[in-house]
Amino acid sequence: MTRPSPDADADAAPLLAALPALGSPERAERERAYLRSELDHLGVPVPALRQALLTWYRGLGPVDRERVLALAARLWGDPVHEHRWAAVELLRTASDRLEARDLAVVERMVREAGTWALVDTLAVHVAGVLKLADPAAADPVVDRWVADGDFWVRRSALLALIAGIRRGTPDLDRVDRYGAATLEEREFFVRKALGWMLRELSTRDPSYVAAWVAEHRERMSGVTLREAVRHLPDAGSPGA
Repeated sequence: MTRPSPDADADAAPLLAALPALGSPERAERERAYLRSELDHLGVPVPALRQALLTWYRGLGPVDRERVLALAARLWGDPVHEHRWAAVELLRTASDRLEARDLAVVERMVREAGTWALVDTLAVHVAGVLKLADPAAADPVVDRWVADGDFWVRRSALLALIAGIRRGTPDLDRVDRYGAATLEEREFFVRKALGWMLRELSTRDPSYVAAWVAEHRERMSGVTLREAVRHLPDAGSPGA
């Protein structure tokens, strides 16, 4: 990951100064307990952080790839949940400045995040966008993720497919291969991600998902099945 620089410190300072006033100690404690987080929390609501990030980002002036990565490194380096979250939102906002090689940065952040609250945006809105922009370079990286020893990385491989599904260009080959690779997962967060990805696809191609579920139902966990069929017509009882 690009190292933060004195310029990044100066650039980040207004955002970091603004965030504490947007939160509350009570909310910070609730969120820290809910996420089982070891980070400091400021208790900033989602809409408030995103608006603060967008206002700050627009005030930066011209922003190129190197500046985005340096700022993300600066924000991510603090053991504060909202600072790391701001780094994730920055990469999401500036995803059009990034390149497929920056999946290495995304992967490092996923490994260090330790919570769906940071991982999911990185996977869906950063990795997924980079996969769409340059599949030839990105697909081999995400293919490696689905077999990774870190379950957050495996979750990210599944969720990275959602961007293409939502855009109407689902990568059905990888939907099938990643699904088959994670059907017998023991980790809840991966099971849930597989169901989420299939649920997203079911709103656009219900016949594909219905057929896929029918073929693999005997090996599918209850949590995956419940999510996968949630929006299917005449889904019936998904079982326990």
